[in-house]
Amino acid sequence: MSSSDFRQIAIRTEAGKAERLFRAAVSAFCSLTRPSRREIAQLEDLTLPLFDEVSVESRRYVAAALSECEYAPTALVRRLAEEPVEIAAPLLTRSNALSDIDLIALIGRHGLPHARAIARRKELNPTIADLIRALERPTLVKTRPPETVTKLTPKPEPVAEADADSPATGQATENARRRLRSMMRPTGDTSDANTFLGQPAYVKLRETALTGNAVFFQTALADALEIDFATARSVTGQSGYAALLAALRALDLSEDRAFLIAVAVYPGEFPHPQAIRLFLDRYRLLHREAALDKVRAWKAETLSRAIRGNAPDAVDIESREASNNDAASAGLKAS
Repeated sequence: MSSSDFRQIAIRTEAGKAERLFRAAVSAFCSLTRPSRREIAQLEDLTLPLFDEVSVESRRYVAAALSECEYAPTALVRRLAEEPVEIAAPLLTRSNALSDIDLIALIGRHGLPHARAIARRKELNPTIADLIRALERPTLVKTRPPETVTKLTPKPEPVAEADADSPATGQATENARRRLRSMMRPTGDTSDANTFLGQPAYVKLRETALTGNAVFFQTALADALEIDFATARSVTGQSGYAALLAALRALDLSEDRAFLIAVAVYPGEFPHPQAIRLFLDRYRLLHREAALDKVRAWKAETLSRAIRGNAPDAVDIESREASNNDAASAGLKAS
């Protein structure tokens, strides 16, 4: 089937033919050796509006077809990947249209069923493989994060002692962070550079968070929010990620990117899929205006701190001038 045949499919929009149109469009697209960007966009424009009208069987058929397609449309693949694993499995297992960040976000939203399908990918990033193994065996992630990153809520004594006596688990956490840092470095692909606000801020936050050095990240956070370093340090110095959640929401980061930063700064807060899902739910429910209000309060506190910091100096200057005047007066009287 030629590309012209594929284009003609979009014209045949007879009423009640959504099911057949959905399948036929994808079949025609998959027959193209090297589809153009325009043809990829055409397929997405045609199939996405029909998505909710087609049956589970058609979604399963399309997911299987696109899993073997080298140039599968990203938006349609991501939509299918959000389906139950019975539909999404071929894409989760084979599709090159899903990036590592996509896979991490899918695991965060859907937990073990999707994670197990992703684990069957032939060239799976080792960091994602470690994450899946940790989800399968949650006891492996009950470790204290490095002291330079955060101070977690105190754990029961037996657990804390066991963690302290287990260098292997601590080393595993550090190895995972090192691989995350390598995985998330910019690759020169700027195709999605403008997909959300605050891209430059995100890159700095991501890179500094993945170094494991709290000071670097706090500095980047202070720059991004235009607050002082002390306030940025207090945001990440808390036992939970609530303040950081507001900071990331104020920057309007997408939820998967916000999660990546949060898990790098607070690794001990995400020991199982439910914790990941809780973070994503809280992030979605946090209204951006409320997050901006919190950041404004931080800025006001920064200004207040600066004023309070300058006030004593002014008082000291006035006191010194008064003392000098008194001394001079006393000297004149004595003479």
